[in-house]
Amino acid sequence: MIKDVLVSIDVGNQSNLVAQFAISIALKFKAHITGVAFIYEPTKEFLFKTRLTERFQEQLHFEIEENASSAVARFERAIQGVGLSTASHLVRQQLLQRPETFGRIARYFDLVVLGQQRPNELTGEKEMIQAALFDSGRPIIVVPYIQSRGLTLNRVMVCWDGSRAAARAVADAMPFLGASKAVDVVLVADEPTRSGDIPGFDIAQHLARHGITTQLESIYAAQGDVTAAILNRVQDAAVDLLVMGGYGHSRFREFVLGGVTRGILATMTIPVLLSH
Repeated sequence: MIKDVLVSIDVGNQSNLVAQFAISIALKFKAHITGVAFIYEPTKEFLFKTRLTERFQEQLHFEIEENASSAVARFERAIQGVGLSTASHLVRQQLLQRPETFGRIARYFDLVVLGQQRPNELTGEKEMIQAALFDSGRPIIVVPYIQSRGLTLNRVMVCWDGSRAAARAVADAMPFLGASKAVDVVLVADEPTRSGDIPGFDIAQHLARHGITTQLESIYAAQGDVTAAILNRVQDAAVDLLVMGGYGHSRFREFVLGGVTRGILATMTIPVLLSH
């Protein structure tokens, strides 16, 4: 069940699309929604390197607080009158510590909603997504920066490879799968499969026991490009939500995104539910 949704309020964008999408999820499941925006403190190293005068330091602090407060105000206006239980918070934190803090906050919610990082912008969304995925223990939905509408569940596509992460994603996505008009379970193969030779029966049977009818399909990743194969299938089938395991590997006690997960997050065109 989804009864508590957390959304990362986009401070640098006036469109409020991520918050609007999160609100549509909360409305669908009659859930409480909490918005969080960060007031980040410039580090001493940054202030030393930039050699800002005291006057410009004060101006920088003012602009940072003003942008964060304005973002929260936009969120609060968006949720007025929608009939949801809501909350919003401004969190003061140093920029480099923001992802870790957000990952800890996310542990107390059923679902976390964030925005995709835009091309050629160093907004820190990649680090926020990574922290929420690997540190929170909760499923996340990443909303593409081109998203123009709220949650739609005409067709949901599950990427299945039999892994632990994929199993976790299916379990976390159950509320969405149960509400969808159609669910496709798609396996990405390294080589074309023979007619009638489509694995994945076990997970389809499991979903059927939950009253979810699925269509099984195996797709071929030409030249091993799994990301392209998935996104082509998404476009061809007019998929509304992609469900997949979020993969990563350990590096100095931290997790970094795996190749396919990183590729999907960079080129996604629809919302993606990820679990680790």
